[in-house]
Amino acid sequence: MAAHTQFNWHMIWSEIMEREGSMMSSMLPSDKNNSKKPEPFREIVKTMNDFFAEKPVRGFLQSIDDFFKAPFPVAAGFPVETVETGKEYIITAELPGVKREQIQLNITGNLVTISVENNELETEENEQTQVYRRKFFRQQSSRTISLPHVINEKMVKASYRDGLLQIRIPQVKGKIIEIEE
Repeated sequence: MAAHTQFNWHMIWSEIMEREGSMMSSMLPSDKNNSKKPEPFREIVKTMNDFFAEKPVRGFLQSIDDFFKAPFPVAAGFPVETVETGKEYIITAELPGVKREQIQLNITGNLVTISVENNELETEENEQTQVYRRKFFRQQSSRTISLPHVINEKMVKASYRDGLLQIRIPQVKGKIIEIEE
């Protein structure tokens, strides 16, 4: 699994603005009568820093940081293995940390779709500052497996234990027809 880099957009912007401000002020000609360099961009840099330090913008930048910090672990899919035994198909999906209630199976024709959905509500309340914050997270992932014949959903069995979903689908043998001469 690749390591995720955490971005702090506020710090990056502040660093850029600080660097730009010092580069701009160092390029200004110095006044021989005045030992101080004029810095007309200092006020612009200060205003931009103040803007990014305010709550609405800081909240937006924090949400970007949160997104890169903890993506949904099954966002790109989850491992699925299909085995044919001669009597049945056994489909096994690895879903560690997922609760049974978060899994949905759908059978349509010869397709089996495994869907996983995670809904979380996070609430923070600070009595001193009278700030109340709610975050709702919704994460979803699914995989579809195609089998060579139509599936009789009444004969399908599914179980979920220790992070492994196992689906058993009996193979239905068609009627063999003799060809006449």
